[in-house]
Amino acid sequence: MAKLRITLVKSVIGQKPEKKATVRSLGLKKINSVVEQEANDAIKGMVASVAHLVKVEEIN
Repeated sequence: MAKLRITLVKSVIGQKPEKKATVRSLGLKKINSVVEQEANDAIKGMVASVAHLVKVEEIN
């Protein structure tokens, strides 16, 4: 299964609590922190909801 490399590129300061919680549940804490997650529907949905804060790359 494919994986996604997700990088937090913008701060969550000033964002709504739901967006902060989504970023946190993806495993991101600080700007430029990187996590690798499986590319399933739940993760893709979370990434889509915070697309303005993160950069996503698909890896094999």
